[in-house]
Amino acid sequence: MSDMQDTLMIGTEGIKKTILHGGTGEIPKFITGAKVSFHFRTQLCDDERTVIDDSKRVGTPMEIVVGNMFKLDIWETLLASMRIGEVAEFWCDTIHTGAYPLVSKGMRRIAEGKDPVDWQLHTCGMANMFAYHTLGYDDLDELMKEPKPLYFVMELLRVHQPSEYNRETWAMSDEERLKVVPVLHGQGNKLYKQGRYEDATQKYKEAIICIKNVQTKEKAWEVPWMKLEKMANTLTLNCCQCLLRMEEYYEVIEHTTDIINQHPGTVKAFFLRAKAHGEVWNEAEARQDFSRVLDLDPGMKKVVKKELAVLSMRMEEKNQEDKTKYKGMF
Repeated sequence: MSDMQDTLMIGTEGIKKTILHGGTGEIPKFITGAKVSFHFRTQLCDDERTVIDDSKRVGTPMEIVVGNMFKLDIWETLLASMRIGEVAEFWCDTIHTGAYPLVSKGMRRIAEGKDPVDWQLHTCGMANMFAYHTLGYDDLDELMKEPKPLYFVMELLRVHQPSEYNRETWAMSDEERLKVVPVLHGQGNKLYKQGRYEDATQKYKEAIICIKNVQTKEKAWEVPWMKLEKMANTLTLNCCQCLLRMEEYYEVIEHTTDIINQHPGTVKAFFLRAKAHGEVWNEAEARQDFSRVLDLDPGMKKVVKKELAVLSMRMEEKNQEDKTKYKGMF
């Protein structure tokens, strides 16, 4: 049976496989959602076998999620023929290698610590390429102009079945994303109560990413979009509560101001911004925000009164400190 697998694999048009180092165990199942870790080396079919990319040089293995529309789907086919620990060399004809330069560019940008998609944000990736005729790397531009057969040397490290790891948010469907939001929200709240503000912020941010992913598919300012926007804002304000505790006051002012500019009736945004302003001695701004809170929600009267008393006390203390500090100067 096992030898059959290897020869079956070669049944894919335009691929030849040579095993360089045998692996162990059965061939793992490649089901949708499985996460595959592997090292790869890409080489030209020239006399020098010129290396184009090598994940070992970068130092971290490559990871893909099966069925997640990875641009170079032939890699799934190659890896699915391998055992754990196996090293194999695949010769792939041009029909399979056309997308390689684009994929390589993304991987190189990640390795350089850049966002792999920022170059695609402004215009669609393909249009960009035709506009500039360049991917930013000479060797990839060559391959783009004239696709060639390539050698891929693969080493299969691990296959995690979907149940074995928490599926990262980018590997989820929209439905799953929305289901996971309240879970993350709850985890964040629990961590906040335990005083683990940094960890809570991470959970809230993960939930926001899920929402924003779904939101991009809706029409801006229409009902479904607004519902998602409201959810995202609630989570952002929860982040701000953590940031207040972490004494990141300017960050709080920035986030709450963004929300206020878009949604001027958000009471909690004014309240948190007022508190942050108070912490960095912006008395006038703090008072103005607290009075907006009262306009929007008169029920907050007691809380605001208490906050204003604290603010007055703090300003008084600061003025005393400043007086003594400057007294010695004159």
